[in-house]
Amino acid sequence: QSICTLRGCCWSPQSETSVPWCFFSADYGYKLDGSQRPTKAGFEATLQRLPSPSLFGKDIETVLLTGEYQTANRFRFKITDPNTKRFEVPHEHVQSFTGSAASNLSYKVEL
Repeated sequence: QSICTLRGCCWSPQSETSVPWCFFSADYGYKLDGSQRPTKAGFEATLQRLPSPSLFGKDIETVLLTGEYQTANRFRFKITDPNTKRFEVPHEHVQSFTGSAASNLSYKVEL
């Protein structure tokens, strides 16, 4: 049996070690708005915030999720506000990914 707090965090100890004990319920966070759109390296998807309690306040109602299948062992995702551009700290060793989506993935991504 799960115990959930007012902020939506649930606690349910499991005997299975690969299952997290602390989690958010399915009606918490964001949901896919429409369908995901393919890109050269992966996909884009618009997510709409569900009417649930906020952890930190000032939540963005609509966000853009960008996913990149960069290598068979590396998936990169980025969540941004599609309506307001924000400063991103530049880093000399982190460049934009320009390749195509990798194949023979050792992971699975579901929205």
